[in-house]
Amino acid sequence: MNLDPADRLGLRLDHRDLNRDLDIFATDPLAGSGLPLWLPDGAVVFAELERLAAELAAADGCVPIKTPVLGKRALFERSGHWAKFADDMFPPMAVGSDAAGEELVLRPANCPHHALVYRARPHSYRELPIRLHELAPMFRAERSGVLSGLSRVRQINLDDTHVFCRPDQVADEAAKALRSALKAQEILGLRGDYVRLSLRDSSPAYLGSAEQWRGAEEALRKAASEAGVGVVEAPGEAAFYGPKLDLQVIDPRGHEETIATVQVDFNQPERFDLTYDDADGSRKRVVMVHRGTVGSMERVAAAVLERYQGRLPLWLAPTQVAILPVSPGQDAAAQALVDALVAEGLRPRLDPDGSLGARIRESRRRREPLIAVIGPAEAEAGEVQVRDVGAGVEGRVPVAGLVGAVKEAYVTRAASLAW
Repeated sequence: MNLDPADRLGLRLDHRDLNRDLDIFATDPLAGSGLPLWLPDGAVVFAELERLAAELAAADGCVPIKTPVLGKRALFERSGHWAKFADDMFPPMAVGSDAAGEELVLRPANCPHHALVYRARPHSYRELPIRLHELAPMFRAERSGVLSGLSRVRQINLDDTHVFCRPDQVADEAAKALRSALKAQEILGLRGDYVRLSLRDSSPAYLGSAEQWRGAEEALRKAASEAGVGVVEAPGEAAFYGPKLDLQVIDPRGHEETIATVQVDFNQPERFDLTYDDADGSRKRVVMVHRGTVGSMERVAAAVLERYQGRLPLWLAPTQVAILPVSPGQDAAAQALVDALVAEGLRPRLDPDGSLGARIRESRRRREPLIAVIGPAEAEAGEVQVRDVGAGVEGRVPVAGLVGAVKEAYVTRAASLAW
């Protein structure tokens, strides 16, 4: 594998340093701190992460929904977020000048809206579980001093699913969610260091009965066992509404982050009176399971940039193939290759101007996975000289073969071509 200069020196750049070469995101005082602007290449990374999240959710039987980023203050008072997190929420916005005017709030979490979607109509025990998925923005009024690139922001775009199930389904749903989270990290190449079982401690701040907590904690232990992973128990790290399984990673600087999570919640069903009709005709309380499979787009983008030091896997890279004609005589062949790749839904970049050496250096600076050079001999033979920079492999291949290999690597989310 060809290493970038920082790697050869034993250095690891963080995503903010890498961004100087990659142009993934920008910040501007007029937009505000902690509100990154996703540039065109960053928007590609965002879209690919969103696509991965949607595919994993669909494979688990989740259904997509869309909900507003605003809610009445009363919604978050009902959910308990206002009492617990008011200091971390943006101030209410008054709508209307009279006494009947409403106060709207940017949501700090997506679960209250998802609870409203569930209760929009009655449900039978035979329908459950119902899994509602949304790539949804939520907002935290973080202090300026803790904001950092993409890893600590004020708008969080979260791969968020809420499962509404019967009590006897909790362990299976938690195991399903954990397996999908582990699969997502495997695809992304992010190694989870350990799974943390976050429990409550003796603090009175937690909601729910001791019996509810014992049942939920045991369900999560069973889920981890069924998923084939061990856990490290962490008293005092639970959410205020229930215990959770957190997939933890430790970055090269020793900072620990939660990449994905599975949480049991018996608070929201109580507060929103979420029920189902049981076989005997009685109404029973549903259990809510929060699952974050891929995680937040910002944090995951930062993590993969640092994991690969900017040279992203081909499926995730904003530009997958840099196409460099040696001279104007090969422009037509180069454009034909661009058109063939675009027709397959792939992402080429044509760079015809300047010396070949300078263009190759520019492609390496941009950390593009494949460099395709077309000279007179290649154009005449219908071939292309391809360098797979990450794999350190170079070869001359037919144009159709290159297009097919790139498409296969993209569809299968392979790190590079199968040479």
